Amino acid sequence: MFGLFKKKSQKEKLRSQYEILLKESYNLSTTNRKLSDQKAFEAEEVMKQLEKLV
Repeated sequence: MFGLFKKKSQKEKLRSQYEILLKESYNLSTTNRKLSDQKAFEAEEVMKQLEKLV
């Protein structure tokens, strides 16, 4: 309850965005390989940004 108004840090935002992109990539892998590869690439770009913060 006390964390209700706590804002996410940039690192937490990037981590959640990375996880969302990986899930989308996995779900698309059975139907559209090209979009799946694109989502995986976007996820890797987000991971690079996350590594720069560390």
